[in-house]
Amino acid sequence: MPNTKQCAKRLRQDTKRQARNNYVKKTIKTLSKKMKSDIPVEEKTELINRVYSELDKAAKKGVIHKRTASRRKSRIASYLNKLKETPATENQ
Repeated sequence: MPNTKQCAKRLRQDTKRQARNNYVKKTIKTLSKKMKSDIPVEEKTELINRVYSELDKAAKKGVIHKRTASRRKSRIASYLNKLKETPATENQ
């Protein structure tokens, strides 16, 4: 329980920020899981732009570190590139 008005305000601000940060993180996780699901590769190529956008926004707002966003974007891109290569080699 806060003892001063200053501490009470800080508690309110922290609660709001925590809710906002959790929403952004949850959105990123959901989109990342959707990338790994059984949707066609064409839909994944469209979805990757949205994932990139969300990661960049989260890094810009300070929800996640900019290198974390970069690392996740890199891993998603390499995953998508592997998927694109796999059907081409199987058909030959």
